[in-house]
Amino acid sequence: MTAPDVLAAATAAAGSGPPEEQRATYARRASGLLRLFNEAGVLGLADVHAAQRIASICAEPDETVGLACALTVRALRQGSVCLRLTEARQATLDEADESIDTSALPWPDPAEWAAACERSSMVTIGADPAGERPLRLTGGRLYLERYWLQEEAVRRQLQERWARPAPAIDRDRARAALSRLFDDHDLPPGEIDRQRLAAAVAALSTVSVIAGGPGTGKTTTVAALLTLLCDQPGPRPRIALAAPTGKAAARLTEAVHQARARLDPADRDLLGELTAQTLHRLLGWRPGTRGRFRHDASNHLPYDVIVVDEMSMVSLTLMARLLEAVRPGTRLVLVGDPRQLSPVEAGAVLADITEASGDPEPALESELIALETAWPDPERVVRRVVTLQHTWRFGGAIDELAHAIRSAEPDVVLSVLRSGRPELEFGEVDPGGPGLTLDRLAAEVRAAGRQRLAAAIAGDVEGALAAVDRHRLLCAHRRGPYGVARWSDEAERWLAPESAPAASAADGEWYVGRPVLVVANDYDLGLYNGDIGVVVATASGPKVAFARGRDPLLVAPVRLDGVQTVHAMTVHRAQGSQFECVSFVVPPADSPLLTRELFYTAVTRATARVQIFGTAEAIERAVLRRAGRASGLAERL
Repeated sequence: MTAPDVLAAATAAAGSGPPEEQRATYARRASGLLRLFNEAGVLGLADVHAAQRIASICAEPDETVGLACALTVRALRQGSVCLRLTEARQATLDEADESIDTSALPWPDPAEWAAACERSSMVTIGADPAGERPLRLTGGRLYLERYWLQEEAVRRQLQERWARPAPAIDRDRARAALSRLFDDHDLPPGEIDRQRLAAAVAALSTVSVIAGGPGTGKTTTVAALLTLLCDQPGPRPRIALAAPTGKAAARLTEAVHQARARLDPADRDLLGELTAQTLHRLLGWRPGTRGRFRHDASNHLPYDVIVVDEMSMVSLTLMARLLEAVRPGTRLVLVGDPRQLSPVEAGAVLADITEASGDPEPALESELIALETAWPDPERVVRRVVTLQHTWRFGGAIDELAHAIRSAEPDVVLSVLRSGRPELEFGEVDPGGPGLTLDRLAAEVRAAGRQRLAAAIAGDVEGALAAVDRHRLLCAHRRGPYGVARWSDEAERWLAPESAPAASAADGEWYVGRPVLVVANDYDLGLYNGDIGVVVATASGPKVAFARGRDPLLVAPVRLDGVQTVHAMTVHRAQGSQFECVSFVVPPADSPLLTRELFYTAVTRATARVQIFGTAEAIERAVLRRAGRASGLAERL
């Protein structure tokens, strides 16, 4: 049986068994190490069942190999592409987001464990492309074969595209366009215009990365780049804009529209109107086909330039599908913030690309000189990555806080939080404590709720949508005292006196002013997981409004299925969104979810004000702890 056959059988096995067993906490048929680790909460049912099925098919008698397989499946569920056997016993969470003490479990010796995997008929060793086994051990990392193949495909595609000659451009027109599009930048003395550099690198590359935090001008740079390319001789390039989620695609469309409005009239005409779409829609998602798309290696996308925003949210699997569908000569521009949280699914592709080592390219530097574009010295352009650093959208305390988090300086972070500046509010408390009342948080929730309700009752769609984005309560956990469920209930209680008249109307759950979150894609309606809307009064009854650039989408409630009320959300769900004010409930210091990336992502969702509720110990731990996603891509690049 081939590796794909084994994996398919294991996937089916993970969902098999009698209903009562699927609902149980423990895998009742497990024994030995799988049972011990399952009962301790380290392994879930899917992990155990997949490992049992694969070991049975491969007739593997060594239970330490079965444990390694189960932990690899668990690592995938937690976002890692592979499992480092030497790090397998690090702190972990159970299914309720609670920390687990794993010290008493009978962990195998790492060296002996690796040797057992090397002897196993389940495991291919090294980078042999002809591997037919369900697992692969290479470089100290254990993969499910499918994910090793995806990582290998991404590595190969990127390296092949970096090695290709630069697309031909008219350098005189490109030089003139760069000067025209970036001549008004008011930068501090001596600071390089990285936006101009990023546009030049992207124009000269088949794949490039424009990295940077919120407000550093990534979308402005994209708009200028596309204008430059449209100004080149010959037919206008076919352009596609895409993002991982519907919300991110809508924000990209609006951001490009705003950037276009700042261009000269002639350049606005050159660029034209552009609309972004989700990556799934771009690739032609075919439901019920186990992740297959209409566009692939045998049916390439018909575009000359493809820009993908919010790349930090793109998983390894989706990146592999995208790269195989892009024509060899197409310019692929990857845009995002590698310091944000990685995608919910496995992989951290943007972070891997930006962290990969490499050498400057003399040929590229010569081309940049020809375009009169400088670069910072001694930092040179490597892997066609340019990181924007100057913040244009917001400054002051929020920018200082974000910079201190990125730089891993806990003392500076606490100093900024305690500075008493109006953009920041630090509630130095344990938000999970019993009987705790956070009056300042409650006041913010009520103020946003009143504004949202008033606009919704008046039928002011734009006002209601703006009120939805006025404030967002963010949590790291889904459940427990620091989780979304608990704080959503708190918000409902705080809002009850405000929303009682609307909630008691005949419309029932679809009361005017209700904020809703889409939790399942609906391609017919053009709604996607993560979209946020609000119920508004209209002449034809209540409708749910969703932001869609300049023309909001209004949907009858009867047509909506996968939605829920949203007063609080996880930081992961908020990625790709911006809110005027963000309140972040910081989990305890020992939470494995509490990382620098999580804290940075939460803070940078705000455009005007940030409220932080947590202990100094938890803040310090967050700043010093990086997210531990295992991947081999950066090293192999």
